[in-house]
Amino acid sequence: MSVETTTRPRPTGTSRTGVVLVALVVLATLAAVLGTALTWPGEDTRPDTGFVDVEVERVPAQVVGSRWDTCDGTVEDMEPDGSVPTTVRCLHVSAEVTSGSAAGTTVEVIATSGLTRADVPPGTSVVLEHYPADDTGDEVWAWGDFRRGVPLTAFALAFALVTVLVAGMRGLRALVGLAIAFLVLAVHLVPALVQGQPALVATLSAATLVVVVVLYLAHGFSLRTTTALLGTLGGLLLVTVLGVVGARVAHLHPGSTEDTYQLARLLGDDGVRILQGVFLSGVVLAGIGVLNDVTITQASAVFELRAADPAASWRSLFGRGMRIGRDHIASTVYTIAFAYAGASLPVLLLLELYEQPLGMTLTSGAFAEQVVSTLAGSIGLVLAIPLTTAVAAVSAVRLAPGRVSGGGHRH
Repeated sequence: MSVETTTRPRPTGTSRTGVVLVALVVLATLAAVLGTALTWPGEDTRPDTGFVDVEVERVPAQVVGSRWDTCDGTVEDMEPDGSVPTTVRCLHVSAEVTSGSAAGTTVEVIATSGLTRADVPPGTSVVLEHYPADDTGDEVWAWGDFRRGVPLTAFALAFALVTVLVAGMRGLRALVGLAIAFLVLAVHLVPALVQGQPALVATLSAATLVVVVVLYLAHGFSLRTTTALLGTLGGLLLVTVLGVVGARVAHLHPGSTEDTYQLARLLGDDGVRILQGVFLSGVVLAGIGVLNDVTITQASAVFELRAADPAASWRSLFGRGMRIGRDHIASTVYTIAFAYAGASLPVLLLLELYEQPLGMTLTSGAFAEQVVSTLAGSIGLVLAIPLTTAVAAVSAVRLAPGRVSGGGHRH
């Protein structure tokens, strides 16, 4: 008589590795949720900007004609020698209001400086500002802006259509993730920064929630996605630390440009402190997209290498993965550098007109912020690649040979 005994199967390396990686992601997500709760913007803590609450109605209109005339010169028309001309040439635009209480009314306004009659042919859709009459004076109509809703919506729909046609359901999920990401920024991060909440806590919390949702939504729940996610989070921490160090050692002051100076003034006594946090938040947010790109690519490359050679050791996978990663680094660093250069091109042109020496230009306050942002993002990107490759290599060798190529990730 024989007695059969059963033994509980021991956990495999795959399950142990997966549990550890998932546990790290869960801890990071819980920390992000806690940070979001602690920095959630209140309802009545928006700083007093000192703006006068003037009743203004922005109404759509359609251009019916335009003409050149002469207007009084203002400071905005200042000559290169610093003098203000007595009169300047200005463009008067006639437009018919198309909706609201004044629908059907034709009014004449002075277009913003720099526009010509070719820019506002009859039929052009514009937005006018209407200041109703009050005790201080008669009603006033002023130029607002062009109506860009239709062309911008068309471009957005074209982008969504092309993404879905090329990438299929994964592209659709990526678009949903992008919408969620902007929702997090609009509802939590931007109001939190304006209200003076701890910038790094708010930004890292929002960024963590964004990358968790975006990566899993776009690429599915799998070990390789989790590996890429951990590499992205590690890269974000590196970028944050580098941004803090760079801002401190470079003595970056948040009032170096006209826009930041105006924002600091509007934010009141806490304006400088808030803008310091805004700069660091910008460094972190700028790194999210590129980090997602390189980490998911590296993780996928390592897992595919393992599928092609199930007997490969983690050292071999790491070495071959880094050969791919080095090519990725060489191309992506250019992407970051030229993205920042494009964003700061007006500053570069202005400094060129000032004819400053190159060294002084690169170390000027307005340009130094872009230099620190570029270098912090680039260093974080470069270090995130070996980090992701190492985690992916260790994870891949834990998988049974028959499960490597899938990894829960459909192609």
